[in-house]
Amino acid sequence: MLIYGNTPKDIGAMMWRGRYKLLSILCIIAVAVMLVGCGTKKADGQLNALDKFWDTLGGKKTDLIEKVK
Repeated sequence: MLIYGNTPKDIGAMMWRGRYKLLSILCIIAVAVMLVGCGTKKADGQLNALDKFWDTLGGKKTDLIEKVK
């Protein structure tokens, strides 16, 4: 018998007494994770950021001098 604290058997008994509360918390977390996973936007497969970057650096075949005039 442990005087200052709880034994693992006592901790297990306390968790078993509050099993519905523990189970409900785990269910709420699981539902939240499922909802967040279903709500994410799917990528369209296009990488536009790199194309815009190279176009800004002059990747397009345009004459910049004519563009200034």
